[in-house]
Amino acid sequence: MSTTTGATDEIVAHAAGAVLWRPATGDAPGVEIAVVHRPRYDDWSLPKGHLDPGETAPVTAVRELREETGFPAVLGAFLKRIEYRVARGRKAVDYFSARAGDGAFEANAEVDELRWVAPSDAARLLSYESDADVVACFDALPQQVTSLLLVRHAKAGKRESWTGDDDLRPLSDAGERQARALRTVLNTFAPDRVVSAPLLRCVQTVQGVAEELGTEVGHDDALSERNFAADPGRAVQRIVEIAVEGGTPVVCSQGGVIPHAVATLADRGGITLPQTKPDGVPAKKASVWQLSFDRVGRLVAAGYLSNPLAAPLAV
Repeated sequence: MSTTTGATDEIVAHAAGAVLWRPATGDAPGVEIAVVHRPRYDDWSLPKGHLDPGETAPVTAVRELREETGFPAVLGAFLKRIEYRVARGRKAVDYFSARAGDGAFEANAEVDELRWVAPSDAARLLSYESDADVVACFDALPQQVTSLLLVRHAKAGKRESWTGDDDLRPLSDAGERQARALRTVLNTFAPDRVVSAPLLRCVQTVQGVAEELGTEVGHDDALSERNFAADPGRAVQRIVEIAVEGGTPVVCSQGGVIPHAVATLADRGGITLPQTKPDGVPAKKASVWQLSFDRVGRLVAAGYLSNPLAAPLAV
């Protein structure tokens, strides 16, 4: 798109979408993905839409998939952020993979046709090269991928104001609000188990997720800063071991552990981390690194989800 007079380089519009997929029908191997026709633009695109106020990118992606295609979905790997210039600055669109649940398409005001096609056919049908690039990212992923959701604990009371055992320092009121917001974000990925460093503030951050699953939060000492200082490699290894077990685990740790672990895993997997800052890998309180692994524990994709009450974009 051409540069617009008066536009800045700031991101002024946020959207999210997904490569919605399902196993190929009949005897065909592989998968097929949903491509939608938008009568307003007379184009073929991937389903997507703008973030509503207070929404995060994962929540928007799931909502837009249902609204445009009629299919509920569970998010998988973070694929790519597309940015392009609009009237006032830049627009960012975050894309995930998403497995379709049971549903049925009905033509609506935004989408009048949906086609399920092989990824190679989708690339030829799509109107925009950027959408084809997103499909290529999806098609490059291994067939079996585990998305591990690595959470930094939410805000706790100030360390200097706490007179008891620091391991028992609880979430603050703000932290409890963050934990509730996090639960909504994490549920878009349909987590199936929860593991945490055995500090109260870590456990409290993901307790609600475990309760919804009807399970307990598993404790793992290797995920704490104290044990990380003694053996950094053990925390990284435990994350890999948890991922290799499969499913969609939620893992809660601390700010002294997560940047090193994510950077190490990215280096091993040859992954360029998205939007990493000059001061290193981001890991704000109540943020999430979505780490996708192949069956042998190699990192194949990564996305960062900011504190859902502060900056609701994946980067």
